[in-house]
Amino acid sequence: MTRVIIVRHGESSYNTERRIQGRTDVSRLTEKGCADASKVGKALSSISFSAIYHSPLQRAKQTAEIIYSELKTDSQKSVTPQSSDQLMEIDLPLWAEMLSAEVKVKFSEDYHIWKERPHELRMLVKDAQGTREHFPVLSIYEQAQSFWQEILSRHQGETILIVAHNGINRALISTALGIPPSRYHSLQQSNCCISVLNFAGGLGEPVQLESMNQTQHLGEVFPSLRPDHQGVRLLLVRHGETEWNRQTRFQGQIDIPLNDNGKKQGQTAGEFLQDVTIDFAVSSSMMRPKETAELILAHHPNVNLELQDGLREISHGLWEGKLEKEIEEEFPGELERWRLVPAEVQMPEGENLQDVCERSVASWQSIVEAALAKKLQTGLIVAHDATNKTLLCHVLGLSTENFWNFRQGNGAVSVIDYPSGLNGLPVLQAMNITSHLSGGVLDKTAAGAL
Repeated sequence: MTRVIIVRHGESSYNTERRIQGRTDVSRLTEKGCADASKVGKALSSISFSAIYHSPLQRAKQTAEIIYSELKTDSQKSVTPQSSDQLMEIDLPLWAEMLSAEVKVKFSEDYHIWKERPHELRMLVKDAQGTREHFPVLSIYEQAQSFWQEILSRHQGETILIVAHNGINRALISTALGIPPSRYHSLQQSNCCISVLNFAGGLGEPVQLESMNQTQHLGEVFPSLRPDHQGVRLLLVRHGETEWNRQTRFQGQIDIPLNDNGKKQGQTAGEFLQDVTIDFAVSSSMMRPKETAELILAHHPNVNLELQDGLREISHGLWEGKLEKEIEEEFPGELERWRLVPAEVQMPEGENLQDVCERSVASWQSIVEAALAKKLQTGLIVAHDATNKTLLCHVLGLSTENFWNFRQGNGAVSVIDYPSGLNGLPVLQAMNITSHLSGGVLDKTAAGAL
């Protein structure tokens, strides 16, 4: 496995001014940007990197240098940061150095395309060769693919660090997972956030987004709502561990309760979310997510818990109650198909992923619609591994073929915003936060069987 840790640069002077940076190299890290970069370095100080790559733009280069200064061991120090032009920020030449508010007015039609259909944004750029068409989002996606094709073959089985920018980082994650350029704004990257990707091989081979946009090392529970947010935020949690998770026994719709570790995970998730205002809560009607939700809501006694059958775990049918080796004996080759082509597997006397997707998305949409109608801002949703993964596919416009691209640890929290209500696309703000459980940036929870 090749592990890639992706960091966005620290806060810059242009960030504070809400000024478009693109490929301009004028802005510098603020005092907060430098301090946060140091916090990233401390959070990553126990990880041994084979290589550190950064954008040549000074805000990213300086962030990488500060992170590098916090790495302690001689083996870490032997890996010096190196610049890569393929990590340059998205190129917005007609907007660079302008305030976002100015762009909205001066380029109102293009700005609308940028927000609603980013893959269609076109700029006419004049250079030495004359006037040419430039598609910023499509171009940054091509750049990200080129970077992956070069780097992954060079670092098979190693751990590398990338320090770059909001736009290119989104494109790197999107091209790894197959998220289309039309969903460019459906991922978020905060200053000095940490995201983790695990590659089985090269681009196009299995890859897992272990976590995205972690900001807990900066003292934030998760990214704050944007000032123009008008919709609802959903905190999607996977239930705590069960004894069958620990045994890697398939539970599906057999109603197994939390074990002691699972209860502890629920309590810890509750402490993590205790200062977050929660307006409503919904859980799968099964025991393990219901218990987890109740442990979290112990800190929110005025919030009622609603149960929805649509959020139940996938029915594994005749696989339920069995260990992997037992399933392999009875249904030879089917587990391998489940790992490689999950969308094509029909569980014997159970469900397939399309069944799960249809019922879980229907529940999800009804939750979003009800919250918007009541003008509720933040909701807690507690469900299961397969349910959560199908919902993440839905949020990012992916099919259930991408099911295994997402990790969901027991007790982990993901954050999904609907900043424009149902009129706009959802935004995955953060995914699979487990720092409250593991104390670090890597997911150490026992994910176990579904």
